[in-house]
Amino acid sequence: MALLLLVAAGTEAEAGLTICNKAKRAARVALGRFDGISWVSEGWWNIAPGACAALVKSPLDARYYYLYGTDGAAGVWDGDTAFCTSSKDKFAIVGRAGCERRGYDRNRFFRIDTGDSLDKVQTLQ
Repeated sequence: MALLLLVAAGTEAEAGLTICNKAKRAARVALGRFDGISWVSEGWWNIAPGACAALVKSPLDARYYYLYGTDGAAGVWDGDTAFCTSSKDKFAIVGRAGCERRGYDRNRFFRIDTGDSLDKVQTLQ
């Protein structure tokens, strides 16, 4: 029984969404997702070159998550789905519409397909 609990605890601790930065410059990333009630965007995580950061530290409960990243220069990781972001160091914004009207920036995030996995590692290159 103790071994079963130890294995289950280890699996849950490893579950979630991790972003690894394989680029040569530090990445600043924001996450967009549906929390079961509303669309939410949150950020910023700063990820050094060669490092990883756990953005979601619990088992994944959605198939799709969305990510936007920049290296502060020419490097941008973006896509087709708009979310609101803020220039502040940390933010959590409910809703995807009317970003500018509400005093936020609007960025285009790329979709991460997690399939049926409880955990996913996404690499930025």
